[in-house]
Amino acid sequence: MPDCINNYVLCKMARDIQHDFNRSALSICNNRAWYTGQRAEKIPHGLLKIVGNNCSSLDLSYNELTTISAIKNYNYLRELILDNNKLHDLKTLSFMPTLTTLSLNNNKMTNIDDALKMISKCCPKIEYVSLLGNPGYPDQLTNPLSNDEADYNRYRLYAIHILPNSLRFLDSRPVTQTERVDAINRGQFLRIIKISPHCLADNSMSEQSNLISENYHYSPLPQTNRSPFDHKGAYGKCHHRYSGKNSEGNRFIMNNDL
Repeated sequence: MPDCINNYVLCKMARDIQHDFNRSALSICNNRAWYTGQRAEKIPHGLLKIVGNNCSSLDLSYNELTTISAIKNYNYLRELILDNNKLHDLKTLSFMPTLTTLSLNNNKMTNIDDALKMISKCCPKIEYVSLLGNPGYPDQLTNPLSNDEADYNRYRLYAIHILPNSLRFLDSRPVTQTERVDAINRGQFLRIIKISPHCLADNSMSEQSNLISENYHYSPLPQTNRSPFDHKGAYGKCHHRYSGKNSEGNRFIMNNDL
């Protein structure tokens, strides 16, 4: 009887694991796992039971992740790829002392400053970070009309200042010694704040509504009618007389027509 119960429990666990995620979409090779393009909104719990606790690299790109709270169970993870998901922030990122690579390209993060601080707090040995393509990111590919190379260079110095000293690559470029020196000297002053267009629209609408309410009775005409005898005027004496002879357009006239 106990054997039957154990078999039943094992079969049920196997079914739960199978239903938790698409097993056929998972690829595993030498402690590296790929589970991409499956529209997952969170990291499947059954994934850990298959890839194992000693997984060193996990690629979850092209899903629909909004939280990564389950990543706390991967104790030996060194590489985490989360490109092309729907992460709005990194509040669910847990402490990962072994992580060296974190890729977060093309997500939905608008507050890049908070994201950098979370990475610095949770990943003390991070070496490679990429946040390209997020709405709040100051790169020219995301919004070429609002960002330029100077914006991105300032961001790099600020990011190098915030992130741990173990950082070697930011986006697709290595961190140079010159950038490290500049980040120490002035990186803390180069924080870039992005204002959401929705906030601007809301503020402009509220300002317009206030102006309309304040100027609802506004009229460009005088408040009172004045009689013909109630007039104001002033006269003065001009100290300079303009003859036109020295004007640029008149210097070619050689006679006395002027």
